[in-house]
Amino acid sequence: MEQVGRVSEALLKNTNNPKLAWHLFRRVLSSPTSISTSSDLRLRSVPTMARILIGAKMHQEIDALHKLLLDSEPLETAHASLLSLVRLLARSGLSEKAVFCFKSLRTRFPENPPSGFLYNLVLESCLREKNVEIVLWLYKDMIVSGVHPETYTFNLLISSLCDAGRLEDAREVFDKMPDKGCRPNEFSVGILVRGYCRAGLGEQALKLLDGKSSGVVTNRAVYNTLISSFCREGRTDEAEKLVERMREDNMFPDVVTFNSRISALCRSGKILEASRIFRDMHVDQELGLPKPNIITYNLMLEGFCKEGMLEDARTLFESMKKDRDFIKLESYNIWLLALIRNGKQFEARLVLKEMVDEGMEPSVCTYNIVMDGLCKEGMFSDARMVMGLMISSGVPPDIVTYTTLLHGYCNKGNVFQANRVLQEMMTNNCLPNTHTCNILLHSLWKEERTAEAEELLQKMNERGYSLDTVTCNIVINGLCNNGKLDKAIEIVSGMWTHGSAALGSLGNSFIGLVDESNNGKNCRPDLITYSTIIKALCKAGRLDDAKKKFAEMMGKNLRPDSVIYNTFIHNYCKQGKISSAFKVLKDMEKKGCNKSRQTYNSLIVGLGSQHQIFEIYGLMDEMRETGISPDVCSYNNMISSLCEGGKIRDATSLLDEMLQKGISPNISSFRILIKAFCKACEFEDVVEVFEIALSVCGHKEALYSLMFNELLAGGKDSKAKELFEAALDRNFYVGNFLYKDLIDKLCRDEKLEEASSIIYNMIDRGYGFDPASFMPVIDGLAKKGNKHEADLLAERMIEMASEGRVKNKVYPYKRKTIGKNSKKGGESDWQTIVHRDDGSGTALKTLKKVQKGWGRESVSSLQPQGDEFLGY
Repeated sequence: MEQVGRVSEALLKNTNNPKLAWHLFRRVLSSPTSISTSSDLRLRSVPTMARILIGAKMHQEIDALHKLLLDSEPLETAHASLLSLVRLLARSGLSEKAVFCFKSLRTRFPENPPSGFLYNLVLESCLREKNVEIVLWLYKDMIVSGVHPETYTFNLLISSLCDAGRLEDAREVFDKMPDKGCRPNEFSVGILVRGYCRAGLGEQALKLLDGKSSGVVTNRAVYNTLISSFCREGRTDEAEKLVERMREDNMFPDVVTFNSRISALCRSGKILEASRIFRDMHVDQELGLPKPNIITYNLMLEGFCKEGMLEDARTLFESMKKDRDFIKLESYNIWLLALIRNGKQFEARLVLKEMVDEGMEPSVCTYNIVMDGLCKEGMFSDARMVMGLMISSGVPPDIVTYTTLLHGYCNKGNVFQANRVLQEMMTNNCLPNTHTCNILLHSLWKEERTAEAEELLQKMNERGYSLDTVTCNIVINGLCNNGKLDKAIEIVSGMWTHGSAALGSLGNSFIGLVDESNNGKNCRPDLITYSTIIKALCKAGRLDDAKKKFAEMMGKNLRPDSVIYNTFIHNYCKQGKISSAFKVLKDMEKKGCNKSRQTYNSLIVGLGSQHQIFEIYGLMDEMRETGISPDVCSYNNMISSLCEGGKIRDATSLLDEMLQKGISPNISSFRILIKAFCKACEFEDVVEVFEIALSVCGHKEALYSLMFNELLAGGKDSKAKELFEAALDRNFYVGNFLYKDLIDKLCRDEKLEEASSIIYNMIDRGYGFDPASFMPVIDGLAKKGNKHEADLLAERMIEMASEGRVKNKVYPYKRKTIGKNSKKGGESDWQTIVHRDDGSGTALKTLKKVQKGWGRESVSSLQPQGDEFLGY
């Protein structure tokens, strides 16, 4: 006995040196001792040695210990030692080794089965690993060995089956428990109810509750599970009935019950009802209502924030701060996220500072929330400052921090800075993941920097990043947007057989991407893949090919969503094929896809092209009935349809309706109305619409240029001139104003003074513009005999051209080609006019005078040189 104690003590002393302890254990066991001493030594020292090996994760030595015990004598000692090893392995979470040892124990000692306790212990261990097959084997072996299962055993079995999604088998086991001499207890009911609820089968759980045996007592946890499930499903009425049923069963709802109700109400947008319950919890203690806890407060805070009730959220947050028990880091994170989403970045930074000042240490998640908001607003210097504060506070930036910053730069098209963030990450030993690289890859494709995108893709593959379906979708989308649709289709087809290795078809430089590894093969096309291809095919007018891809997708068991259906509906409506669009809509509803706002907007466009105004009003009413509020796009489509049908007055009433409903019309809304009124020559009304537009949208260049061009087209030259001068006063970009047409018309009407005033006004304000604008005035002055002024103006024209001051220039004369240069070889209008042969040739004569030395500069500096004008 003394020797056994010394061995155990020696093993314990060498716990931190497990290899030495193992060597000592084996040496002691192999030394010659009496049988009784050897048996006693093994029984006492095996648990100690096993704990040391398990703690050191010496798996080979654990297997060796198991084999040593199997081969040991006498059998009684070997049996007891193996039982001890199985118990320790099961409790340590090594379920696979525990089961292996358990099976060898059953094989070596078939007539001496373990106790029900050990069966339950191994069952528990397998349950944690979600190994349902082993759980079932253990249960069957238990029955075969004649060991009677307990209620706890059945509960473990039911739990394992529920976790595996085998709810019917779990229910069968539950129903057969009485036949095995075990009555289900409240935990049995609770486990099965939880299984049903997790699978979204709350109704089945309720039936179990209704049909339960009279001897089973249902506890509060079962009710809370069921109430929470109904609340998540939005079935608040059924949840309220269960609350009443709890009271009937003499179980008062606790804070968990109320939190479930409040959470459900907040998620469904019923924030006022949730607020009433929250208030009652504060004041109705006499009714037995529980007091709210920190979770209750956070649920309400998040609910207010989600519904945009920022002032209510602020009031609640301030009250939470007064009682330190009701504010935690999570509360601050919820409030910060709300401030960021509502564009209050400055206030969010103040809250972050307040946290630090009050000793509430922000987490990496807190900093990331603030940085995300700043990056979305393009406030990168502020985001960098927050990152600096983060580092100085001892919170190292994580992959989310860097990815947030990188994403922000990519969204603003600053790929250079995004790439620097990527380098910074790696310098700071924060390796980017596939998601990070995908963001940069998407930005490169978006910026049409194809070569760099392909280089990044190559590097991702070389460095072992998993090229997933998202990566493939980015490449496919990039190819579609860059006119390489057939190559994109080829990659989609290849993904079904080669996975991400299909990207190897991009070219020879990507031959290394053809990797037949399992990871690559798991990359398969998804709904987004097909949605991208179908949209691109429809855009290219290849509707038949789009239909084939749709059929292919269905054949691959990918069920289309509303996005794909909307793509077809939009294109059919765009082509005026309304009957085809409604056929797609019918199939969409049949497949269980709900109509979205985009669906309605497309149908409104289609019906509008057929002037089916009555049907459009019907669609608008249907939208409201289904809970989808028409947006500015819906109204714009409706206004456009009414204007095209000559019902401009009805269109203006829709504008009033938008304003009353708090939907701000955009520039497109006013563009439609201004064009319609001008086309109908109702210029007094158009002025009124223009004034409303300015009050709603502000003084925008787009509105001024639109109004100017329409007034000019309608022959209202004086009004157009006034508006153009107002635009110059505001220093607007004038590239979209047809000011040259105005100058032409004034010159034709012999209003040379007014035409000249426009040119000189632009020159005085520092505008650079197309020198061709001078020509009508120069020709007019020359015809009037005012040669001196004509020559001065011509000299000014040539000086402007030679100085390269042609900014804010409009190339075309015609309205249909605004913003496009129709001249071949980049030739500007003024060059064409200068060399024209129309009888006047005033500008050419002036140029010749300059060449003879009339100017102060050399001829070479004045003559336009090849590419000098390409940038104008």
